[in-house]
Amino acid sequence: MILNPEMECMPREELKKLQSERLVWQVKRMYENVECFRNRMDEKGLKPEDIHGIEDLSKLPFSYKSDLRDYYPYGLFAVSLDDIVRVHASSGTTGKRIVVGYTRDDLKMWSECFARMLSALGVTKSDVVQVAYGYGLFTGGLGAHQGAEYMGCTVVPISSGNTALQIQTMIDFESTVLCCTPSYALYLGEEIEKLGVKDKLKLKVGIFGAEPWTESMRREIEEKLGIKAYDIYGLSEILGPGVSGECECQSGMHVWEDNFIPEIIDPDTGEVLPDGATGELVFTTLTKQGFPLIRYRTRDICSLNYEPCKCGRTHVRMRKPTGRSDDMLIIRGVNVFPSQIEEVLLKVSGDSITPNYQIVVDRVNNNDTFDVNVEMSEKLFADDIKSIEKVEAKITDQLRSMLGIGAKVHLVNPNTIQRSEGKAKRVIDKRKLV
Repeated sequence: MILNPEMECMPREELKKLQSERLVWQVKRMYENVECFRNRMDEKGLKPEDIHGIEDLSKLPFSYKSDLRDYYPYGLFAVSLDDIVRVHASSGTTGKRIVVGYTRDDLKMWSECFARMLSALGVTKSDVVQVAYGYGLFTGGLGAHQGAEYMGCTVVPISSGNTALQIQTMIDFESTVLCCTPSYALYLGEEIEKLGVKDKLKLKVGIFGAEPWTESMRREIEEKLGIKAYDIYGLSEILGPGVSGECECQSGMHVWEDNFIPEIIDPDTGEVLPDGATGELVFTTLTKQGFPLIRYRTRDICSLNYEPCKCGRTHVRMRKPTGRSDDMLIIRGVNVFPSQIEEVLLKVSGDSITPNYQIVVDRVNNNDTFDVNVEMSEKLFADDIKSIEKVEAKITDQLRSMLGIGAKVHLVNPNTIQRSEGKAKRVIDKRKLV
């Protein structure tokens, strides 16, 4: 395994020069090999020779998730299928699944990106990494697996599910690193508390991604599992897990800018926003061969921090996404992100509620209804009705203060909200079913 620490600490001017060289190379090969990209360049009156470096990035056309469905399955690949050694795909719950492909060099680059993040967290070849992301067409399991193997770690490819086996495996195999979704990590923590086996764990690091989570949830996971919990970002269209990840400072996720250029744009106008502004995250892949994308609109809402990090790495840090522009709920004309609700609940939690909740939105007589179901703790459940009503009122007030609109809060019995071993289903929007 060969990592290049100098690349992670490269002066920004040198990094920009490298990005420019790679962007020019990528634009040329995509124009020659990807019909969709070539057509959009032609519509703008652009040719590859018009792009001289990253200063010309904003001239290039955006690409969209819909492109992957329109050109399903292989129409956006920039190489022949003979050179594609692996494909991954989304679940396809909203239409045709999206398909992405990787060359051997792509897999090596992906492995190194994930290994860089492991190294930034102090993980070494002596660690035992339990991968509890799902394997298969989802990029999570194999992405974490190959990165940990590249690092030289011992990998436990247990995949998601079978919580009792997960916990027993952690104990028996002396796992030191856990990779899964944050909601499943929290569920594992709850089950470990019930079993009273926390003192038998060797876990020290958790790497959690694939869904949004708050700082309050981080603290909850760290307490329940006795670990340091780190955020990782990735999406199949760009690579998979490892596009960016936190270092030991836990102050933003370093984007590996030698492979990807991030931008923040206004989600309505498409205009590039100034450094530090919050908007929609856009990515350009610089080194991917099989399935490259230029200015891909992720729909994730966040900001970029170009200030030097205390760890010494110069690569820009992206802040934790606060939600997605396409997942945002518009309720009675107000923009609502599930992460805002989670933030309120985890501030309230204490020993009265659990972090398990569900948002239910419906439309009755042309008016939006907005309900938040929150699971009580065993302690509150055993308390009197006045105590329960007091907590309900507190959550209701804080949600109104955060969101600017009222929600009906319902405290439900312990263990009645369905747990997830993958991505948690937090929102039920019945308006979409009408």
